Amino acid sequence: MAINEEKINSVLMRYEEILSSMQDPSVINDKERYLKLSKELGELEFKVSRIKAYYDNEQKLRDALDLLQNSDDDELHVLATEELNEAKSDREALEHDIALILAPQDPRDERNVIVEIRAGAGGEEAALFASTLFKMYSMYSQNHGLKVNVIDSNDTELGGYKEIVFEIEGRGAYSKFKFESGVHRVQRVPVTETGGRVHTSTVTVAVLPEAEPTEVKINPEDLRIDTYRASGKGGQHVNRTDSAIRITHIPTGLVVTCQDERSQYKNKDKAMAVLNSRLLEIAENKSKSEVDDTRKNQVGSGERSEKIRTYNYHQSRVTDHRIGLTLYKLEAILAGDLDEIIDALTIAGGADDLVVNSDDISDED
Repeated sequence: MAINEEKINSVLMRYEEILSSMQDPSVINDKERYLKLSKELGELEFKVSRIKAYYDNEQKLRDALDLLQNSDDDELHVLATEELNEAKSDREALEHDIALILAPQDPRDERNVIVEIRAGAGGEEAALFASTLFKMYSMYSQNHGLKVNVIDSNDTELGGYKEIVFEIEGRGAYSKFKFESGVHRVQRVPVTETGGRVHTSTVTVAVLPEAEPTEVKINPEDLRIDTYRASGKGGQHVNRTDSAIRITHIPTGLVVTCQDERSQYKNKDKAMAVLNSRLLEIAENKSKSEVDDTRKNQVGSGERSEKIRTYNYHQSRVTDHRIGLTLYKLEAILAGDLDEIIDALTIAGGADDLVVNSDDISDED
């Protein structure tokens, strides 16, 4: 794999520049600047350690090859061969790390995210798969030290979700989940199918970076806030107080609800976080029509022919159509083992560059 030396050098130079700056008395006395540099330094330390490990490995390869070519000592040949094989086995993992380090970054990568999962085509089967995706993301988050907070959900009798909205909280949440926006297609025999036929259903996923407090300004007069009594699955666990919140942003018509917490104030805070993120998405586009196009491109219409990823149960196969990656470990992926997919998407250059032409993909894919 070709390594971009220019990008590597820019990382190393920035690291040394920050180390030098943090020795400057003027920086030390500027608490805000010092903390900002400390945070950036912490983010660069892992990158620098992997870059150094990569160069150490390259030197190890050269030394072993040199010894093999220039020494007649049989014992040294055995040692050099062992060193060479060890360096070669380490090289692939180090190249993978370097590729991740040099991948394009979004300034919002470190933020928390709001994830919205909605059942698309397929009725109850789509709702059940929406629940499966929520569990997959929850387990992946747990594996990476991220916290999942449910904001709102619309359950079905069989345990699926017509819709579920949740926050993923923790460092780098957006960097890991930004690739999940789009239509996810499942091919399997539904639990409701008596004839054993494979059905195709879809679920749409939208991922929004959480807005910073200073990024969105909302006029309180533009909000209509309603309270109502929360309800649970099948009418169970009904809240006896009007703690659920519905916020309507009158200028845009956006409606956000939250009933997960027993506290009305906590529900309001969560609902406002979702509203802020949605309004930020609008603000970052030039016009309302562009927002509609962006959101349609992100989550699609839910039709079976549109998708970014297919989960085929019969073949235990998961295919990400944006990068042509196919893995035959469906069970592990649904249990939260998404690293191979997300790393490949990251290296490919970022979510905005990952486009699949659904017209080229048949229902059998």
